[in-house]
This record gives sequence, structure tokens and C-alpha cells, in this order.
Amino acid sequence: MNFEIKTGEELLLMVLLICLIFGALALLFSTLHLYLTVKSTLPTKEETKVDVYEGSSIWNRIFRVPPSSTNEQLLMAHAPDGIQELDNPTPGWFMGLFYITIICAIGYLITYHVIGDGDVMHQEYTAEMAAAEQAHEAYLKKFANAVNESNVTVLKDPKSIEAGKKLFDQNCTACHGAAAEGKVGPNLTDAYWLHGGTIKAVFKTITEGVPDKGMISWKKQLNPIQIQQVSSYIFSLQGSKPAGAKAPQGEEVKPEEVAQKQ
Repeated sequence: MNFEIKTGEELLLMVLLICLIFGALALLFSTLHLYLTVKSTLPTKEETKVDVYEGSSIWNRIFRVPPSSTNEQLLMAHAPDGIQELDNPTPGWFMGLFYITIICAIGYLITYHVIGDGDVMHQEYTAEMAAAEQAHEAYLKKFANAVNESNVTVLKDPKSIEAGKKLFDQNCTACHGAAAEGKVGPNLTDAYWLHGGTIKAVFKTITEGVPDKGMISWKKQLNPIQIQQVSSYIFSLQGSKPAGAKAPQGEEVKPEEVAQKQ
């Protein structure tokens, strides 16, 4: 383990840890001193033979809490400033729990903020998100081929659209432009389509390509779910009217016609 202090934050944590340890020790000694002081003022056991738990409930006996009816018997002999006190100290089990919490707090501070072996919540969250992402990717790889031209649908969730945009930026901008405005390839933001304007038609076009027009087939580079994501991203651009958009090509497919064929 490396205990070298490298940052001001680590130094501050170390100072706080030291203060906490000394504070806990001071509290322990103060409590012990108070206990011995109070004990010295009390009558000896030979003088006090009253069983304050006699006739009390099981609850009082288990948790060592005298019933209120015994208050007169518990009055202490000394009364500083006229203030009377009961000889009713905190039960031992409660004080034991209190000291255990102090020990656990010190152990927590050392483990999570000094040594650094423990995962704080942010690190746990990051690790869990990474594991979930890996599981999601494994799921996509396993079930990607379940999507095909006959059952493909338009994805509308933000995560899928963002994934489609990333794939589009990586593979499609050279021919269709950064905003899908059209360059060598057609404008993909208007209502005109050369090879069909439904999700199934766009999915097929990307999958099989258009060799006679110079568009390659992408089924070897992208799995079906990725093609679905790209197709869905293209549909999200409909009507965006980017600057420098290429003139319409092909046949117009109205939105209502697209909706009927989805």
C-alpha cells in the first residue's frame, strides 16, 4: 500500500482522520473519567439493595431501562445547584453500539478516503454502468440478426438515434454530407427517395447497397441493429432543411404514406 500524500485533498483527509482519532480517544477518556467521578459519589452496593426492576416489564429488564415509577429510588444524593439527578446511566449495550459506530466510522474513512481500496459511490456507479454497457453490447451481438427487412421499425429513443448519428458520421458523410444534405449521394432530409421512403426500403438500401450508383453494401460492416439505428437517424432528419441541400431526386413519399407502410 502506498500512503504517500500527493494532493492537498489527501492532506486534508489525513488531518481530519487524525483529528477524528484523537477526538474519539478524548471522548472515550472523558466518558471513563465522568463514569468514575459519578461512581465515586454514589453509595456503595452494600448501601443500595433496591431492585428497581422488580415488578417491571420484560422490556425494561432486557433493555435495562428502569420504569418511571422508580424515579424516587434512583435520586442521587448530591444535587449541584439544586438540580436533582437520577442514578440511571446509559445502558451498556447502547454505549457499546455507540463506540462500535465510532470504530466503523474510522475504518470507513481509512478504507474509502485514505487508502483508497474501497469504491466510493461514484466509482461504483461508473463500474456498474460499464458492466451494464458491456451486457447491452453482448445482447446486441447475440440478437442483432433478429432484425431484418420484414420486421424492422423506426427507433425513436434518444440512445438509438445517437448511436445512428455516430454511425452516420463515421460512414455516410463522405457521400451524403455532414447534415445529410447530399453530395455525391442524394439529399436524405427531404421527402424524395430514389429507392423507397419507408423504413423497410431504407434498411434494404443500406443493407444491399446500390452498386450501379456507387453505393456499397453495408451488411458486412454493420450488423442489422446498427443498420436499423442509421435508418432511424435518417428518418429523424426529415424536414430539417440543412444549408446547401441538394435538389430533390426520385419520387416524393408523403409522411402519411410512410406511416401507413411502417
